[in-house]
Amino acid sequence: MSLALLDVVNICDNVHLRRDATGLYDVSYGSEALVPFYLSENADSGVIGLLRPIIVEQLKLENARRAQEGLLEMWCLRLEPSHFVPLKNGAVGPSVSFRAWLDTPTKRSAAMKEMCERWRDTGLFANVCGPAKWRSEMYPIYADPYGIHDHPLTAGREDGLNYAFEVERSVCPLFGLVAYGVHMNIYEEKVLGDGNVEPACGFQLESLTGLRDFPGFLDNTAAGGIPSGISIFEAVIKECIEEANIDSHILRNHARAVSSISYFYRNTDGWLQPEVGYIYDVVIPPGVDHVPFTPRPLDGEAESFEFMPHEKILEQLRAGRFKPNCGLVILDLFIRLGYITPDNEPNLLKVVKRLHGSADYEKW
Repeated sequence: MSLALLDVVNICDNVHLRRDATGLYDVSYGSEALVPFYLSENADSGVIGLLRPIIVEQLKLENARRAQEGLLEMWCLRLEPSHFVPLKNGAVGPSVSFRAWLDTPTKRSAAMKEMCERWRDTGLFANVCGPAKWRSEMYPIYADPYGIHDHPLTAGREDGLNYAFEVERSVCPLFGLVAYGVHMNIYEEKVLGDGNVEPACGFQLESLTGLRDFPGFLDNTAAGGIPSGISIFEAVIKECIEEANIDSHILRNHARAVSSISYFYRNTDGWLQPEVGYIYDVVIPPGVDHVPFTPRPLDGEAESFEFMPHEKILEQLRAGRFKPNCGLVILDLFIRLGYITPDNEPNLLKVVKRLHGSADYEKW
């Protein structure tokens, strides 16, 4: 197998939406109908996710269950044409939102926690949020998924924030919620005998026994999600310490925010994961001791680490050896370093555009 670079993008950014007078559909998945998930019953509120039919049906059951127990409904389900309201993008169609009584981040977080933990304990959607998949890590959800990353812990208040609530990491794909992560590239630039510079990048082989979804695949030096209440850079430090055993002082002195990627991924089970990844680089300075910069397995998620020259990296990338989203990080890195150019990649403009997409958010 030898993938074109645009094929590498297509593996990860594989959801393509179409909206018409009848609704919203993923044309790349049998035109499955998707329902926008709004923050509140007010159609001017933010669209925070997309729901598959199986989840919409489950939310109907949740409302029925709460009614039998004498509790307020959790979900406003506008699924029939007689109940449609004009949506934020001007379209008219089905929508789902929290009920009006769930009007604060604390209330929404508590309601989601109760429901999702019950799903976990009863084995519902076990391949997504069952006990073996549960991460015990809370992710922040924002009213504007592509807006500011604020949080009550730093703002000192709940009102007036983009922060909307937090939810267990593993359930995000069930609701098509935008997730946020960090990726670290650690590399050195070697000057060859002919004067050219050869970058050698550090990559991890994912553990065959860890919690990861792609055991045995190659990953960036370190990568992971951004937990609720943690800044983006602190998430970088957390992942580099836990996965690659890199001391924080190395990162604080040498890590630089250099780019970001965004894509819309549907996994092999059909679950939706729009994601934003913030990319950081550490360039090993010439003439220094390499040991503090050399990643080493620590938490069991990485089987091993290896520094690879860029030609070998591209070879492994084209062979499909990298995790889908890590392939996008490599493409971004090599474009920035000048190894993927308009002269050697005819689809460069398409690749660049897809690396920095918006998950067709304007259609949600």
